Amino acid sequence: MYCINDKEYPCSTSLTMKYIGGKWKSVILIHLIEKKRYNELRKELSMVTERTISLQLKALEEDGLISRTVHTAKPPLIVDYELTEFGKTLIPLLQSIAQWGKETAKTNKRVTII
Repeated sequence: MYCINDKEYPCSTSLTMKYIGGKWKSVILIHLIEKKRYNELRKELSMVTERTISLQLKALEEDGLISRTVHTAKPPLIVDYELTEFGKTLIPLLQSIAQWGKETAKTNKRVTII
């Protein structure tokens, strides 16, 4: 049993999914393996609503997986996102998930690559 902020997780898998679970968290994290500006991330994830991206970025930041840097030196406001050291520990896992998806897409007749 694992516990974070009085919330219990029955196993290590459920604890991991607390951090990367959901439809977009792991997708956002893999895009942030390299530091990105918010607008770059928005373009790469054009199928995701701006509200969803913002909510997921906030959750990832609260969990300590990403950091947000606001540059206010000149308009327009520029915001950068990047993985924290804690977030970087997920890179091998994220890359394995991505590789599994690629292999599945190649071998599964129900998957169409577009």
